[in-house]
Amino acid sequence: MPRLSEQLRDAIEKADVSRYEISKATGVSQSTLSKFVLGTRPGLSFDAMDRVGEYLGLVIVKKQPKKGATRGHARQ
Repeated sequence: MPRLSEQLRDAIEKADVSRYEISKATGVSQSTLSKFVLGTRPGLSFDAMDRVGEYLGLVIVKKQPKKGATRGHARQ
């Protein structure tokens, strides 16, 4: 499963609105969004991710573990 930042990049790229519109609505600069999407900026602050995610209507869904997998423990 892609990392959260990769999923957010993908959602921004596929949005039916421009980065300019996202920027105006969220207060995250257009430059910051562009650098994030292009990968020249490694990430966004949690606050910026919250604002962009909320604007785009994104939700975080916890992935269910596979049957038989133990969380946080290596199998022996």
